[in-house]
Amino acid sequence: MKYQGEITLLTVAIIWGSGFVASELAVGSFTAFQVLGLRFILSAILLALFSIRQLQKLDRRTLFSGIILGSILYVAFLFQTLGITYTTPSKNAFLTSVNVIIVPFIGWLLYRRPIDRYGTAGAFMAVVGVGLISFNFDLSVNIGDLLTLLCALSFAFHIFFTDDFLRRGAEPVALTVLQLSTAGVLGGGVALLTTAQQFGEVKGGTTALASFLAIVYLAFFSTTLAFLLQTLGQKATTATRAAVIMATEAVFGTLFSAWLLHEHLTLRAIMGSAFVFAAIIVAELKPNFRRKISVRESE
Repeated sequence: MKYQGEITLLTVAIIWGSGFVASELAVGSFTAFQVLGLRFILSAILLALFSIRQLQKLDRRTLFSGIILGSILYVAFLFQTLGITYTTPSKNAFLTSVNVIIVPFIGWLLYRRPIDRYGTAGAFMAVVGVGLISFNFDLSVNIGDLLTLLCALSFAFHIFFTDDFLRRGAEPVALTVLQLSTAGVLGGGVALLTTAQQFGEVKGGTTALASFLAIVYLAFFSTTLAFLLQTLGQKATTATRAAVIMATEAVFGTLFSAWLLHEHLTLRAIMGSAFVFAAIIVAELKPNFRRKISVRESE
């Protein structure tokens, strides 16, 4: 299928969009450290059980790549989950999506890779779109917003290095298992330490059962399934395109919030959603459109 990678990554964005609602529920009765510890440990165990064959082919390159990605992944989600404790899900979604702009420039800074102008234009359009969806533009900044910006930077590096390691020959499924296992070890250790020291803030407003079920959802769907699909999807497309497509998680996050948390869906949110999808069209179809014009002119 021509757009298999892109369709796979759009599925990831839908799952992650629902994850903003689940994260909001999870931090209602658990600290961010506990949420991440449980999330990644459950996810790593589940995926490892179904990936024994791939793990038997493990090589040093994949092992090293998985540890690096897992460490970046844990840091990214730590900042995001801490951020949502102090800010709203909509702001959390928007600021996380800033990683779309950062990704193409990481390649330029580290490897002097040329920046795709269509992908970059789509990235900026996507950020404008998610801004229309979720940002109040009142210039107010709190600790949650700053933590989420650090999350965006971490996710940008995660997307970039996932693409880089796959191009260097890392096995996708084993790479996913290793990074989730690394994040699980880090998450479990930090959760035990912070719980013992009684460190961490609970947002409140959610029962313990609802919060735990939200963590299970985050582990099985938003982590295990989503990151496996992300790794497979990124193997079939570029890092910049992957970042633009996955920016639509803010669109789906808004829709799920309106549906499940009864947040009001404004005209601005609808316009922002249209802007994000227009960004995908620019990043994905414009180069083909230009080539078609060139072919017609040469005939």
